[in-house]
Amino acid sequence: MNKHLLAWVRLNIAEGLGIARKLELLRMVKTPEAVFEMSRKEWVGLGLKPAQADSLLCEDKLRESAEIIKLAGRKGIRIIPLDDEEYPELLRYIHDPPLVLYVKGVIPRGLGFGVVGSRKATGYGMNTAFRLAAELAEEGLIIVSGMARGIDTAAHTGALHAGGQTIAVLGCGPDRAYPPENRGLMERIARNGAVISEYPPGVEPQTYHFPVRNRVISGICIGILVVEAGQKSGSLITAKAALEQGRDVFAIPGNINHHNSIGTNRLIREGAKLVLSTEDILEEIPWSLSALPTHGESVVSGSEPLTHEENLILQVLKTEDLYHDQIAERTGVPNHTLFAALLQLEIKGLVRKDLAGRYTVIADR
Repeated sequence: MNKHLLAWVRLNIAEGLGIARKLELLRMVKTPEAVFEMSRKEWVGLGLKPAQADSLLCEDKLRESAEIIKLAGRKGIRIIPLDDEEYPELLRYIHDPPLVLYVKGVIPRGLGFGVVGSRKATGYGMNTAFRLAAELAEEGLIIVSGMARGIDTAAHTGALHAGGQTIAVLGCGPDRAYPPENRGLMERIARNGAVISEYPPGVEPQTYHFPVRNRVISGICIGILVVEAGQKSGSLITAKAALEQGRDVFAIPGNINHHNSIGTNRLIREGAKLVLSTEDILEEIPWSLSALPTHGESVVSGSEPLTHEENLILQVLKTEDLYHDQIAERTGVPNHTLFAALLQLEIKGLVRKDLAGRYTVIADR
């Protein structure tokens, strides 16, 4: 069995430690294998609570990890860790990226664009999501959604109808069709893109999984379109995550008297781009992101001028490596602007983010 992959899965399922803390452990020891070569005493000495160290080094978790890998293999599910070149590049940059992804299909390379909305969609919403997803897919964008009933289903179907690629991000294992009636759609998506999840095969859908997975939908994408959303729609959680990650948020206006339009109309009032046609989205997309470097590569930026925010960030990073919240504190740049500026600096090959989430200036720049 692949020891590197086993270590990633084992680290991923360790309990009592959040993603940020696990990434910090990786920063200390460099590889997931090295995490499990240290003793309980050594980890406690480095600041872990005894219970956390016990969970990390638990032999039961080692056996569970091996079983997960075997089950994934039997079901045709591939496991893509954070350091794999197939791991979505934009997702790697967010504050709390999944340590591993369980994948059916092949994750497409290119620009992802999210289309999300209400599960209890109107005919207007379904038709709009289908049409816009199809038109965006024809332009070469990869449509990303959550395969839920309603708008998500229309978005995936529209992309497939146009002959495009699409990614479904699930709140359960990638061997579980949820909702059940979308099993056929799930199989089509896997043949024309990918079905992905941070949850291992066999994991059933749970209510609390879906708000967590929404950060993955937005993290893969350069922007998110909300087609219909009620006042407490999960799509608004995706939109909030997108803003925190420095992504663009778009919304379809709706009838002010219909509950499915409350969320989208409010997003527009708060600054989301109002969308009346595909062109309203395309004109905002930074197509230069198609030159996004693959993991371990950089892009020479030439004489392209830096923005004020980018210069501020570079100045503080020349002193020491910092996490995004430390950069925000020292520069005064708000989060929604900060993440976009950091992403542009990475694209230009001026800074890089390590597995622990710290940013550093690239030495030869």
